[in-house]
Amino acid sequence: MRTSTLFKHNYETTAHVVVNQGGTSSGKTYAIEQVLFCLAVSAGKQIITVVGQDIPNLKSGAIRDAQEIYDGSDTLKRLIKNYNKTDRIFEFHNGSLIEFKSYGNAQDAKSGKRDYLFVNEANGITWEVYSELALRTKKRIYIDYNPNTGFWVHDKLIGKPGVQLFISDHRHNPFIDEPQRAKIEILKTEDLELWKVYARGLTGKITGLVFDNWHVCEAIPQDAKLIAAGLDFGFSNDQTGCLLVYKQNGELWIDELFYETKLTNVDISRKLQEQYISKTTEIIADSSEPKSIEELKRMGWFVTGAKKGADSIKNSIDILKRYKLNVTRNSVNLRKELEKYKWRTDKDGRTLNQPIDACNHLVDPLRYVALNKLNTKAGGNLKSRLPAAQKPLTNRGIWGELID
Repeated sequence: MRTSTLFKHNYETTAHVVVNQGGTSSGKTYAIEQVLFCLAVSAGKQIITVVGQDIPNLKSGAIRDAQEIYDGSDTLKRLIKNYNKTDRIFEFHNGSLIEFKSYGNAQDAKSGKRDYLFVNEANGITWEVYSELALRTKKRIYIDYNPNTGFWVHDKLIGKPGVQLFISDHRHNPFIDEPQRAKIEILKTEDLELWKVYARGLTGKITGLVFDNWHVCEAIPQDAKLIAAGLDFGFSNDQTGCLLVYKQNGELWIDELFYETKLTNVDISRKLQEQYISKTTEIIADSSEPKSIEELKRMGWFVTGAKKGADSIKNSIDILKRYKLNVTRNSVNLRKELEKYKWRTDKDGRTLNQPIDACNHLVDPLRYVALNKLNTKAGGNLKSRLPAAQKPLTNRGIWGELID
């Protein structure tokens, strides 16, 4: 069977708390979930809980990975009785289960006991919630996170008896391609601190973020007016990002639509239709892709190019800084970009007046809307859309079957 070093370490550990600190694409979440499936089938009636900061984060990460592991394994399909999408529970024929949960506070976390706990992206969860969950876990706790900065794991767990630390990065993951590795490594030319965190899995201190005026909201207000959609083209290694920007009471409200690689223009058109976007809704797109803009126009979409020019990046950022930015909880990828989008620094660490050219496949379309619609008195198209349809899970394949 095909395995990674990280899988082997997590499977063979005897520690009570196993901390996985890692860079992007290190495969830590995927490896831990493979371990959880093995534990679920190795003994009956095992209760395994996977916890994230909220359900949208779990759906875009840990749940998607688990679904792909299941879809790619005939062995698991024989051993698993049912997957309940509503309750997010894998039920096994031997009585074991893997459940995916989120807790709003420490009081909520007091409900339920388990054999194994996996705290996914732990820096989004409070120490108080973790403590309550840990108290009610009998056998082992797995933790993973990107080490943007130190938090309770570093202060209260690492170095203590019974705690084992694994530090990983993309070099420990044999199942990603060279273009993806190159994309991660190029962070070194953009920002050494980001490279340290995301390319080497080392604890950093990310400062100098461009936007500190954004907040998470649950939904777009009913009376918010749609300004426009923003679209950034990508394909092989860069994601195609699309979002909607609304305005209400002098604040902006932003909802991510899609964020995927390998989308052709026909795919983009289909995605827009799946999200119930009206063809009268103006879409502000990357003007450096005139062929793609023209193709989408010929499909009936109202697409215009972003008004780029000298200092347009700085100007669009200045415009956005004038507003409170309300980002929907479902906009997981935009939230992650905003947490990484930094000003560039020179060799002496001084901040330059330009952002890094990374972590921006949803930030850029947000800027395009600002350039075209928010620096003039034009209000843009004010059509609204129906609730978005649930996106299907994708299957990127898995490395093999369960341990024999």
